[in-house]
Amino acid sequence: MSTESPQQKSPGLRMGRPFGIPVYVSPTWFIVAAFITITYKENVQISLPGLNEVASYGVAFAFAVLLYLSVLLHELAHCVMAKWYGLPVRRITLYLLGGVSEIEREPETPGKEFMVAFVGPLLSLGLAAAGFLLDVFVVPEGGILGVLTWQLWVANLIVGVFNLLPGLPLDGGRMLRAGVWKASGSSGSGTVAAAWGGRGLAIVLVAVPFALALMSGQAPATPFVLWSVLLAGFIWFGATQALRSARVRARIPQVNARSLARRAIPVTPDVPLAEALRRASEAKAGAMVVVDHDGRPIALVNEAAVEATPEQRRPWVTAGSLARSLEPSLVLPADLTGEELIDAMRDTPAGEYLLVERGGEVYGVLTTADVNRVFSGV
Repeated sequence: MSTESPQQKSPGLRMGRPFGIPVYVSPTWFIVAAFITITYKENVQISLPGLNEVASYGVAFAFAVLLYLSVLLHELAHCVMAKWYGLPVRRITLYLLGGVSEIEREPETPGKEFMVAFVGPLLSLGLAAAGFLLDVFVVPEGGILGVLTWQLWVANLIVGVFNLLPGLPLDGGRMLRAGVWKASGSSGSGTVAAAWGGRGLAIVLVAVPFALALMSGQAPATPFVLWSVLLAGFIWFGATQALRSARVRARIPQVNARSLARRAIPVTPDVPLAEALRRASEAKAGAMVVVDHDGRPIALVNEAAVEATPEQRRPWVTAGSLARSLEPSLVLPADLTGEELIDAMRDTPAGEYLLVERGGEVYGVLTTADVNRVFSGV
């Protein structure tokens, strides 16, 4: 599960909107589908020796599709529970190593965090149990349906159990995070504990095929090693991102609009940039607000545009030509702090924002660059 900025390029082929949640298939899914089809085809021929090669590939591909349908149901369980708690869900993406539910906001309590995480493995284990019962009591042995049913319930069992392992970014890691959060009262402490659990799992995953080979006295199977390394890399990367996210969130309370604001001077649109910069330097101001002839703010001079203007051209360029019109969303209360400030900036990405007092008086200018510096080195 993850959070991202609203405007993003489509992650792949859109497949539908179950429960109102857009579902996409990443191009990387076709890579793993081909890999599963090729590697599983040999098992199909062993289990169903009467099938020709083309039919064996067909059954293997059907298994790949059904496996990812199971993954989709797993992710839908997360999303439906999140929506039940009022959390906005952007989309589900099926990709190389499974699926990702993009939930835009984290649960407010450890209990909700636990439940959103737990329903995914619970559904996978439920599918495994249903498949097992079908395999034992309903589906006849020896046919294509029997082979697929057996493989699918085993695969769902593995997916369910694997996702319960206590390390981020797995569901078990989020459950561990919820537990530590509940015990310590700090979501950040929960994230750090679960992320280090994920790093430990990654190391274990890489070691497993070699340990088994050492115990058996045989060389480790290459596909087993590749999958172990791939999964370990995925878990290590996810755990590292979670640690970074925890460090970022720890600094959010330091984001204070008033303390980060720059003093601003008013300039009319026709003032040459060189003159506007001279006035700003003289007033020891770090920003310029374009005002109309009645002194009302109408635009903010863009710092990046100023820096990109060669010094020899600055006497001939007006401040107004390098300014962005002051839309209502670019005017923020000067007393915003923490997540409220971050959310307001995320809603309308810009280089500069005008800060005003509750009575409407201009307090100063807040730049995105100054806010980003709070998080530099994280």
